[in-house]
Amino acid sequence: MSALSGLGMAVTFEPMTLDTEIGIGYGLEAVDVNGDGRKDVVMADKDAIVWYENPTWVKHRITGHLTEKDHVCIAARDIDGDGRCEIAVGAQWNPGDTVDSGAVFYLIPPEDRTQEWEAVRLHHEPTTHRMRWVRRAPGRYDLVVVPLHGRGNVKGDGDPVKVLAYRMPKDPRGEWEVETVNAGMHLTHNFEVVPASNAEEPEDLLLAGREGIVRLSPTDKGWLERWITRHPTDSDTLLGAGEVRYGVLGGGRPYVAAIEPMHGHQLVVYTPPEKGGKQQEWTRQVLTDQLVDGHALMCRDLLGLGNRQIVVGWRSAKQIGPRVGIRLWSTTKENGGGWQEQMVDDNTMACEDLAVTDFDGDGKADIVACGRRTRNVILYLQR
Repeated sequence: MSALSGLGMAVTFEPMTLDTEIGIGYGLEAVDVNGDGRKDVVMADKDAIVWYENPTWVKHRITGHLTEKDHVCIAARDIDGDGRCEIAVGAQWNPGDTVDSGAVFYLIPPEDRTQEWEAVRLHHEPTTHRMRWVRRAPGRYDLVVVPLHGRGNVKGDGDPVKVLAYRMPKDPRGEWEVETVNAGMHLTHNFEVVPASNAEEPEDLLLAGREGIVRLSPTDKGWLERWITRHPTDSDTLLGAGEVRYGVLGGGRPYVAAIEPMHGHQLVVYTPPEKGGKQQEWTRQVLTDQLVDGHALMCRDLLGLGNRQIVVGWRSAKQIGPRVGIRLWSTTKENGGGWQEQMVDDNTMACEDLAVTDFDGDGKADIVACGRRTRNVILYLQR
């Protein structure tokens, strides 16, 4: 067990290994697959899509290898209100091929969801990289897909990334309507769905990439851009952002957490300007510059503080020497200061992706993560 202390409280996470033989766990989601009210774990592995069934954690195969090259991302969410998730997958991962790579699939479940699902291939842009289900209107969820590069560009230069939203037809095997969400950024990496004020409102997005971090809001005339931060893009001062998540401080003040640069070493927090003040730029604060290939990020209230803490993981994919792991950052201050660091995993998880939810129904949020070099899936239960 790992015991964490900070902010006047002690927190213990008990690791439970779910798998030790994955290929590359590119992405995972915590979601109810079979409608039993428990959160399961769905993962895009390099050559299979799988889910681990709560509470036995039996591993089920959803699909085998859908394309010649790796699967790279997954989107899983209950979008029709039946208590069971819908799943989409990104595949044919080849970041060096900005013309012919990429693939997008919607998966149709069988009656018995422990059996293999049917894959329906959709339109795609090259270098398909990240995807999420996003609410556009009451009862309507679109699949938003973000490539890594623009079509035909080289190292981020050339055409910008085309972010697309797919609207599912009544028959998912039919033609999906496709809309361009954004085409103003080069070399994107990840994005976040910003929670709306209620279940009837559309959801905004936070998009991270070479030019910085931008918030995108759907309107009747397209998607409105509001920049959190703009980064210089000349080669000498290239910063950019890789991972991005939406957080809330005490009192409801929002913040944005990011890993900078892409696959970078810094965990960064941006806080908005004070209301009525002259400052318009969000304030940038570096919490640590000791990550090695930072690649996983989540903001949730694990400690019951009434705000969102930051869970960050790093994988050290190209450097075998540095230690890997997961850390938790927390604060009780409403101004975005006073952050404290606590260890969750010390060198057993080369973290590619992670998710946070209550897996065992005890009212406390837990963490699940998948490791690239360590080739494992670990559930960290809060005790």
